[in-house]
Amino acid sequence: MDNPLVDIIHFLEKPGWPTPVFWVLLAAGLAVAVYAFVAIPGQRTFTNLWNLLFRMSIGAMWWQATLWKLPPLYTDEPGQPFGKTGLAFWMIRLGKTAALQIQADFVNHIVLPHFYVFAPAVYGLEVLTAASLLLGLFVRLWGVIGALQAANLWLGLYNDYYNWPWTYFFIVILMLIFAVHRFGRSLGFDAVIAARARGRGGFARLLLAVVS
Repeated sequence: MDNPLVDIIHFLEKPGWPTPVFWVLLAAGLAVAVYAFVAIPGQRTFTNLWNLLFRMSIGAMWWQATLWKLPPLYTDEPGQPFGKTGLAFWMIRLGKTAALQIQADFVNHIVLPHFYVFAPAVYGLEVLTAASLLLGLFVRLWGVIGALQAANLWLGLYNDYYNWPWTYFFIVILMLIFAVHRFGRSLGFDAVIAARARGRGGFARLLLAVVS
């Protein structure tokens, strides 16, 4: 019988190239966390440790969400007909259950007929969102991008019988919290970059403030 512990083990041992990539990202995120903790005195707080745990946990969630839409067919069941599994299945659902007609029309008349143009963008954005959270890199920017992705699902699956719409809304709020409170500056690459950017020019500080 499945349970959260078994699911975590299966996730971390899942065969295929995404598993070693995830382990590399996780190891890199933990390594920079240790470096920031040791090298930057202001990082040595329990709040930063908790923020690191929260950020990396949600980063793992985003990474796991990419595993059922793997390229080149953007599914984890390539033997099934198009639209029965993976990203195409949920895009079809979104086209039928969207809260806004304009969103449904866009999916049905533009996205689905050109699925293999849009699918790499969807997959790539989710992978980059996961990597940002795991590494603590440019979290303010990718927190906003992640919130927009979740908002698309919130509205797109709003009338889907098998989904609770508030699930995606909570992800929107969570990603915005990461962005507003700069979770990347808690034992992440953003903290290291910010520490090294002190004394730099106004443009550099402005750019750093926007993305991290």
